[in-house]
Amino acid sequence: MTATGTPGNPVAVITGASSGIGAATARGLAAAGYHVVLTARRKDRIEALAAELTGAGHRATAYALDVTDRPAVDAFAASLDRCDVLVNNAGGALGADAVATGDPADWRTMFEVNVIGTLNTTQALLPTLTAGGNGTVVVLSSTAGLATYEGGGGYVAAKHGAHVLAETLRLEIVGTPVRVIEIAPGMVKTEEFATTRFRGDTERAEKVYAGVAEPLTASDVADTITWAVTRPPHVNIDLLVVRPRAQASNSKVHREL
Repeated sequence: MTATGTPGNPVAVITGASSGIGAATARGLAAAGYHVVLTARRKDRIEALAAELTGAGHRATAYALDVTDRPAVDAFAASLDRCDVLVNNAGGALGADAVATGDPADWRTMFEVNVIGTLNTTQALLPTLTAGGNGTVVVLSSTAGLATYEGGGGYVAAKHGAHVLAETLRLEIVGTPVRVIEIAPGMVKTEEFATTRFRGDTERAEKVYAGVAEPLTASDVADTITWAVTRPPHVNIDLLVVRPRAQASNSKVHREL
C-alpha cells in the first residue's frame, strides 16, 4: 500500500478507525487536508468510511490491522512511504468488576490493546514520523489514566499505562522533530464503548449515561484531536483533558433523574 502525502496533504494514520472517536477523527483530519489511513480489525467498516471520505473529495485509504499483532503492524509500517501523524485510538474497556473478582483475561486484553497496541504502532512508525521532519504521535488515553474509580481497575490500569507511555516517550525523544500529544476524554457516549464493556447488555450500558443531559460525543473528542494536531509544529499540547460540563471528575457526575 502507498499513502503518499504532499505539503498540502500530509498523511495521518488512525488506529481503531472503524467507529466512534476513531471514525470521527478520520473525518476531522480528512477535512483538515490530511490523507487519512484508516486501520482497524473490521475491514468492511473502514472500507465503507474510506469510500465515504473519497466520495466527499478527500483522500483516504483503508488497511485492516490488529494493533496487537506486531508482525502485522511492522508489515503495515513498511508499506507506508510517509507518515506525518499517528493517532493511537484503538482501545476499549471490558467489564466493571471489582479488583477482587475481576477476570484476569479481561485485564490482559485491555492492557494488550490499550498499551501494547499503542507501543507496537508507535515503535513501528516512529522512524517514519521522525524522518518527515515534523511528526506527531497522539495517544488517546482517558481521565481513567489520571484517576481511578471503583469497578474500573483493569481499564484504569491500562489507561494509566497509556498515559505513562505518552509521558515517557515525550521525555525520551525531546530534541527530535516529533511531538507527543495526549488527549484524555472523560464521559463520551459512542455507539459501542459501553455496550462492548458490558458485552452487549444495552440496558446496563445506557445506565452509564442515565440523566446526563449532554455527555461528550465522538465528534467532540475528534474536534480536540484535530485542533491539537493542526497547531503549528513547534506547539505541543502535552495533555488535554476534555469532559462534559456535567462531569466534574470520574466519580462526580450531575444527573437529572
